[in-house]
Amino acid sequence: MRLPMLRRTRTAEPGQVVGTVRLDRRTKRLAGRLRPGDIAVIDHVDVDRVAADSLVAAEVAAVLNAKPSISGRYPNLGPEVLVKAGIPLIDEFGEELFEKLREGDVIRIEGSKIFRGDEPLAEGNRHDTETVVQAMADAREGLSVQLEAFAANTMEYLKQERELLLDGVGVPEVETRLSGRHCLIVVRGYDYKADLDVLRPYIREFKPALIGVDGGADALVEAGYTPDMIIGDMDSVSDDVLRCGAEVVVHAYPDGRAPGLARVDQLGVPAVTFPAAATSEDIAMLLADEKGATLIVAVGTHDKLVEFLDKGRAGMASTFLTRLKVGGKLVDAKGVSRLYRQNLSTSSLVLLVMSALAAMAAAVAVSTLGKAWLGVAAEWWDKLMFNLFS
Repeated sequence: MRLPMLRRTRTAEPGQVVGTVRLDRRTKRLAGRLRPGDIAVIDHVDVDRVAADSLVAAEVAAVLNAKPSISGRYPNLGPEVLVKAGIPLIDEFGEELFEKLREGDVIRIEGSKIFRGDEPLAEGNRHDTETVVQAMADAREGLSVQLEAFAANTMEYLKQERELLLDGVGVPEVETRLSGRHCLIVVRGYDYKADLDVLRPYIREFKPALIGVDGGADALVEAGYTPDMIIGDMDSVSDDVLRCGAEVVVHAYPDGRAPGLARVDQLGVPAVTFPAAATSEDIAMLLADEKGATLIVAVGTHDKLVEFLDKGRAGMASTFLTRLKVGGKLVDAKGVSRLYRQNLSTSSLVLLVMSALAAMAAAVAVSTLGKAWLGVAAEWWDKLMFNLFS
C-alpha cells in the first residue's frame, strides 16, 4: 500500500501533526473534498476498509474520529489500513468535536491531544499497531453475536423482498439492452482499480454493458470508459459523470422515497427509480439478472462474510440472498482475470517468433518469386561488397 506524502499546511515540530481541518459526518462524502495534508474529522463507528482506503488515497495527515473506530462488535478492517499507512488515528472525542471545529481550521495534534493555536480543544484515544491488534482479537470473541444478527437481518430481508427476489417484482423498465449480454458492475470497493485494469482485454473483446454503482461510475470514467448505466442513491457520483449520457436508475427506499432523485432532477438528467431494501450493488445485480444478462461480472463488490460485516450495515444481509438469486451468472472480477488472462513466458514468446521467421524463410526459399528475389538480393549484396572493398 502506498504511504501518504504528508504535505502539511504549517510547519510542525517532531512528533506533531499540523493541518487544515475537513469534516463531515459521512466519510464517503468527505473523501471527495480532502486534499493531501488535510486532517479528516469523521463520525464513523467501526471504520471499514473502503472508508480507510479512501482516506489513504487522499493522503490525509491524520484522522480524528468522534466515535470509536473499533467498537468491538466485529473485527472491522479500516483501522489496520490507516495504521499501516502511517496515518495517525485518534478517536472517541464525542459529539463536541464537531461543535468545536470548523471547516478550514488549522489545528495541531500532539500525541492524542488537539490544539488550535495554544488553545487545547480535546483529547482522544490514539491507535497504534499494538492497540489495533488487541482490539481485533477482542472483537473476534464477540463475532458469534454479529453472525446471529446477520442471519436475523437476512431472514427479515427475505420476508420483506421475497417478491423481488423470486419474481422480479419492482424491477423498473430500462432502455439499456442487457438481454443476451455480459454486464460489468463496478462498485468503488476493495481493489476496484486493479480489477478494472486486468479486465481491459475482457472489456475490449466482449464489450459488456458497463454499470457503475454510485462512485463506481466515476471509477469507470477514470479508467477511460463511459458507463451505460448508473445505479445508486447518487451520494458519491460526480455531476459530470451523471451528465455523461448513461441511463440513471435511482435507488429508493421500499416506501418509494428517493432522496437522490432531487439531485438528478436538478441536473436535468432523466431517471427511473428502483424501490428496494437491498444495497445499491445488489439491485444492480438483480436488475441485470431480471433483464436477461448472460453473465454478471462484479468489480469491487463484497463477497466474503467479513466484508459483509465490515460494511457495518444491516442492509448487507441482502447481499447474501442476492448472490444466491443470481447464482451461476455472477463471477468475481478476480476470478475472471485468472480465467481470461494467459501467462506467456519469455522463452515461449521467443520460440514463437523464431518459428514464424523460419516459416517465412522456408516459404521464400521454395517459391519461384522467392528464388528470384533472393537472386536479386545476392547480386545487390555482391555489388555493395565490391564497392566497399575495391
